[in-house]
Amino acid sequence: MGYIQEARENHVKKKVEEALRSKMKQKALKECNQYTAKYAECASGRTLSVIWQCRQQAKELNECLHQFTNDSVLEEMKKAYMLQQDGKGSSSA
Repeated sequence: MGYIQEARENHVKKKVEEALRSKMKQKALKECNQYTAKYAECASGRTLSVIWQCRQQAKELNECLHQFTNDSVLEEMKKAYMLQQDGKGSSSA
């Protein structure tokens, strides 16, 4: 019984998970705006050379984005969502 209860707590609907992923990505882009700007500035006017000319900027941007878009961040967002839903359910009962 404990395993089933835990699975229910960790499960969120697919649409909710997609919304949480989208929110996570938006937050990451906002938090990493300075790195995005640096990469965009470097890439401006380039085509194929962007690959090697902007390698450092791309690396910095990816490192920043990864801080805000990983499985542990998503799991925390799911837990917060579930707690929020539980709070709504118990306050209206």
